[in-house]
Amino acid sequence: MSVITSFEEIESWKTARTLTKEIYMMSQTGTLSKDWGLKDQMRRASVSAMANIAEGFGRRNDKEFMQFLTIASGSTEEVISHLYVAFDCKYIDEKEFLRLRALGIEVRNKIGGFIRYLESQT
Repeated sequence: MSVITSFEEIESWKTARTLTKEIYMMSQTGTLSKDWGLKDQMRRASVSAMANIAEGFGRRNDKEFMQFLTIASGSTEEVISHLYVAFDCKYIDEKEFLRLRALGIEVRNKIGGFIRYLESQT
C-alpha cells in the first residue's frame, strides 16, 4: 500500500470536502438561508469533519490521528442530524435530504474504515 503524504490524498477528507461544499451551496438560498442558527451549525459541523481529518493527519501519530478521525466522524453525524431538522422544517425536500444524508453516511463510513485500517496497523 502506498504511503499517504498529505491529507488531501485521504479519501474520507475528499468526501468530507464535497459534503461541506454541498452544505454551503444548499444553505445559501431558500428558507434555510434565513435560519442563521441551523445554517451556521450545519456549516460548522461539516467544516469540522474535514478539518479534524486534516489536523489529525498533521499530528503524525496514529493514536492521535484516530482520535481526530473519531471527532470527524462525530461531526459528520451532527451534520446528518441537522439535515433531519432541515427536512422536518421543510427547508429542504426529501430528494435533497436523502442525497445529502447519503453523502454524510459515505463520509462516516470512509472515516470508520480508515480508523479500522489504522487500528490493524498497530
